[in-house]
Amino acid sequence: MATFTTSDGVEIFYRDEGEGVPLLCLAGLTRDGRDFDFVAPHLEGVRLIRPDYRGRGQSGWAEFSTYTVPVEGRDAVELLDHLGLEKAAVLGTSRGGLIAMGLAATVKDRLLGVALNDIGPEIADAGLEVIKGYLGRRPPQKTLAEVAARRAEVMTGFVGVPESRWLEEAERIFVQEEDGVGLTYDPALRDAVLGGGAQPVADLWPFFDAFKGLPLCALRGENSDLLSRETFEEMKARRPDMIAVEVKGRGHIPFLDEPEALDALHRWIRMLR
Repeated sequence: MATFTTSDGVEIFYRDEGEGVPLLCLAGLTRDGRDFDFVAPHLEGVRLIRPDYRGRGQSGWAEFSTYTVPVEGRDAVELLDHLGLEKAAVLGTSRGGLIAMGLAATVKDRLLGVALNDIGPEIADAGLEVIKGYLGRRPPQKTLAEVAARRAEVMTGFVGVPESRWLEEAERIFVQEEDGVGLTYDPALRDAVLGGGAQPVADLWPFFDAFKGLPLCALRGENSDLLSRETFEEMKARRPDMIAVEVKGRGHIPFLDEPEALDALHRWIRMLR
């Protein structure tokens, strides 16, 4: 675990573990490197690099206008430079997948391959509205255990998930404070997203097409409200060589330690070598 300072002076925290193919793990919108805690023990032969975005986790906060996909992509490239890495593969969950598309369109020569977790070039309105509903707002529950119990009730797209797993997740995306449950990110992220940071441009299909020639994997939660089945089918049509898997009994986002998700990621990692 270490830090580096970006070109505009923001301290970025990151985890750098293991040996093998450099795998840059880019988390969901409000999350940090712990987003990949569930899959990390199952990935072998990779060097797992997990940054916390600016304004999230243990990284420094910044002017909220910089909480955008392009700036976060720049931070990712600067991290690779800091580590002396010419290339890396990217495992991008939700927001992280949008960043990966931006990198493919701008610095494709830095990429070894990309795996997308429940994200595509079109973001379904239903899922985006859910995100807008909670973004930047503390949950009303007073304890992490209460948060976990509530998630077990409302996350109807997830089947067979024990409350213990919801508690493990709650411990990674919230923090227990004296007066209740707090956020692990700058609440001003809400202002950035509502101001247009959720999707960087109107048409992301050219950015997806920029993956051409790179080993590509895409996972979709069977019940996802963010990545529609129609968009997923179009992704497969454009990249018939892509490893494409629907994760059964999962919404947005799969945990990545599901058997079918692990099988897909392992096949993709073998393509990187």
